[in-house]
Amino acid sequence: MYKPFAFFRSLSFVCIALLVLALPSQTFAEDAAPAEAATQSEQTFEQQVDAFFGQYVVSPLADVLFWTIPGIELPLVVAWLLGGAVFFTLRMRFVNFRLFKHAIDLVRGKYDKPGSKGEVSHFQALTAALSATVGLGNIAGVAIAIGTGGPGATFWMILIGLLGMSLKFTECTLGQKYRRTRPDGRLMGGAMFYLSKGLADVNLKHLGGLLAGLFALLCIGGSFGGGNAFQVVQSLTQIKTIIPLLRDFPWIYGLILTILVGLVILGGIKSIAKVASRIVPAMCGVYLLACLVILGIHFSDVPNAFRLIFESAFSDNAMYGGFLGVLIIGIKRAVFSNEAGIGSAAIAHSAAKVEHPVEEGIVALLEPFIDTVVVCTMTALVIIITGAHLDPANKELIDGNQGGALTSAAMGSVISWFPYLLAIAVFLFAFSTIISWSYYGERCWSWLFGDRSSTVYRIIFLFFTFLGSILTATNVLDFSDLMILGMAFPNLLGLFILSKVVRKDLRDYENKLRSGEIKPND
Repeated sequence: MYKPFAFFRSLSFVCIALLVLALPSQTFAEDAAPAEAATQSEQTFEQQVDAFFGQYVVSPLADVLFWTIPGIELPLVVAWLLGGAVFFTLRMRFVNFRLFKHAIDLVRGKYDKPGSKGEVSHFQALTAALSATVGLGNIAGVAIAIGTGGPGATFWMILIGLLGMSLKFTECTLGQKYRRTRPDGRLMGGAMFYLSKGLADVNLKHLGGLLAGLFALLCIGGSFGGGNAFQVVQSLTQIKTIIPLLRDFPWIYGLILTILVGLVILGGIKSIAKVASRIVPAMCGVYLLACLVILGIHFSDVPNAFRLIFESAFSDNAMYGGFLGVLIIGIKRAVFSNEAGIGSAAIAHSAAKVEHPVEEGIVALLEPFIDTVVVCTMTALVIIITGAHLDPANKELIDGNQGGALTSAAMGSVISWFPYLLAIAVFLFAFSTIISWSYYGERCWSWLFGDRSSTVYRIIFLFFTFLGSILTATNVLDFSDLMILGMAFPNLLGLFILSKVVRKDLRDYENKLRSGEIKPND
């Protein structure tokens, strides 16, 4: 196995230390004045560190990742992901549509073979990865996208979701192809493996090591913030509207989540997959049922909602930033929602039982479809049909990026008790996302520091779970979200270089399907 540069180990410890130090301490009271409003002499040491972190770390990162390309006014990271989605859809000859039915057959177990190497089934790997992507982005993110970008943002979310299926196929195929068996017999794979080993196979060993180390470092930071503390903060914001006790004692929620998450993640991928395979279907079922009831009540308005989505997608409505503004918002929310091109899902799928690497890539392409095309679209229709994004009473929610509360208001406007049902779904969304991201972060941590240090990672991760309930760490969370988007740069560069390898494997798999060498079970 390729040994990462010692530089990344040292840099990782420094960044993790900064994450902890940057957490502001004054957030117990919701109405507390923001740190930036206080003079430097009035700020605590933690608040000064937080301000320094935001000014000299978060802002520069945002300037780079969201640097606007002259002439087309498109942020660099958005253009990078959009270009990658289009490229791989064409490169893999629209595998997202051609093998869609076959993907469903694989998940159903029609092609499972006894003795296949792996730790979890196709279905368990799919739900483990989905549990990290089907989350508050589907509830809160979509609401904010419509509130700030208008109904047209939904169209671009759906389109990027469809194109992102090809990205998921590519990265998860490589995750399987370059996975490794550890001394204890467990499988380990992901972007850090196909970037290091895959690029070494094409005589780019040093570039591969650099990209893999960068990816692992970004993934660890993203797991602490965007995949953990952010989920706690957002879910708590929604749930405490239903349980007033949590407004005064938010730490109770953090303690409960910390205990539940700890019980699951200590069991590894098998435990995570087992829990996710039960939570994800239930979670999606509860949430989609709520959406379907509302859409059923307003069934006659559904066609008009779709018409509005399509027309608004190409309009120059200045209220929502014009055509380009709507396009950018839709793409950004789709990427945050389904994580296609980020490389995270390849970590979960690398543990699946397969006969051929392409199998798991085909299964993985279902994720953006379920996450973005189905779940996000349902949320969007509910918000558009109820008109929650246009209600002046909800302006403060939109301005404050309180997407979960906006979706709750939309549902509550139809049936008063729906916010209670939504609170259950929000908790399940947050919990499943946290446990899956803990696995992603731990695999990257082990790749950098070795398996013996996994316990250290889990302790730090649980620490952030609890902190998420009592702290408002805007800079830390923004930094983590930037890290998650930043993962696309090393990951996509590696995918571009290895695309020829994936296309060759895809052709081989399809030939075996046509010849009958790979056939369904009797």
